[in-house]
Amino acid sequence: MTAIVPLAPEYGGAVEELLDQAFGPGRRTRTAYAVRGATQAIPALSFAALDAGGQLVGSIQCWPVELARDAGGRVPMVMVGPVAVTPALQQAGLGRRLMRAALDAAATTGHDRALMLIGDPEYYARFFGFSAERTGRWRLPGPVERHRLLARGPDVPDAAGMLGPASA
Repeated sequence: MTAIVPLAPEYGGAVEELLDQAFGPGRRTRTAYAVRGATQAIPALSFAALDAGGQLVGSIQCWPVELARDAGGRVPMVMVGPVAVTPALQQAGLGRRLMRAALDAAATTGHDRALMLIGDPEYYARFFGFSAERTGRWRLPGPVERHRLLARGPDVPDAAGMLGPASA
């Protein structure tokens, strides 16, 4: 049985190895890394999946980001992901369980007002209600396939602006 638990700091090295397995060694050059910048993951929204022996087999982290609106002002949001699952357990629903844990925690802590991610639109729309409806005028600090820029929540801005790490 796989347990979903809060992501503790001692799993840091294992998470990095898992992310390398899931996304490859060039993952740090992806636009998502530039969006979240040097911010720290939000502990209350980050989880680990542990197998029966206590080994990390999956993780999800969420990050503070914001949209700097062209018209002025900043809209705080939470960037969901990356979600990573060890290759041997992919397609077994573990990623969905990790997402559900993060989204439930976001709802409990009030972080669910404006969530965004870069991911498969069919999957994230079907299971979690994300869409690209309000993200069409957002700019990012790197390339992105527009249909993969997704968001959900009542405070998601339908506005032109630059997406990046949350200000201190």
